[in-house]
Amino acid sequence: MFAADEASRALGITLVEAGDGRAVATMTITASMVNGHDIAHGGYVFLLADTAFACACNTHGPVTVAAGAEISFVAAGRLGDHLVATATERTRYGRNGIYDVTVHRETLAGPEVVAEFRGRSRVISGKRDEA
Repeated sequence: MFAADEASRALGITLVEAGDGRAVATMTITASMVNGHDIAHGGYVFLLADTAFACACNTHGPVTVAAGAEISFVAAGRLGDHLVATATERTRYGRNGIYDVTVHRETLAGPEVVAEFRGRSRVISGKRDEA
């Protein structure tokens, strides 16, 4: 799925790993991602978290999409920050699922949380080529 995701790849998002309801994606904040307050635009942070969420919920096989999501911004991202989004499956029930994503920046002192994201997924077909 990620190989066909032009939006995420065009922004420099890299899929580090994905499997069994989990995924890790990274992105570096560039000058075009900084808003008028000189901090990372929240939409880009959301997009990174959403990409990790999408990759995690699609590890089970059927085509799965977002049914909804919310994000809480904990700290501002800055130009040059290398952000890491780690998505973890909380539960799946029927065609639905809940996934949590933590987005952090890497610092010399260790990871610093930038945002917490919760996504709700919905299976829409049994196979990738049916979508």
